[in-house]
Amino acid sequence: MDFIEKTSITKSTPYTTADGSTIRELMHPELHGNHNQSLAEATISAGCITRLHKHFICEELYHVTQGEGEMTLGGKRFPVNVGDTVCILPGTAHQIRNTGENDLKVLCCCAPHYSHADTELIDD
Repeated sequence: MDFIEKTSITKSTPYTTADGSTIRELMHPELHGNHNQSLAEATISAGCITRLHKHFICEELYHVTQGEGEMTLGGKRFPVNVGDTVCILPGTAHQIRNTGENDLKVLCCCAPHYSHADTELIDD
């Protein structure tokens, strides 16, 4: 695969991932040829919540770019707003709820890169 140095969100086809959020891959090794991490934008519609899940290997960073929500991280719950960044360590159960009236948008950075196989959904 050729390495792609620059991508555009407008050229990224959205899909629904295992946790229920709508994802646009901005940079991912399987699509763009980079090596060690992935970056995606997740959209959670007003009133919606992602499914509780964890990753075995990847460390994930969430950075809120639009909207407001409530983050569940391990046994804690706390509000998140534009400009907030949350670190999700491997093995930590997490989900995010949109508490606002508009879309909640979150940049999700995973290292190593996101993989469906590394995601375990947790029954509430």
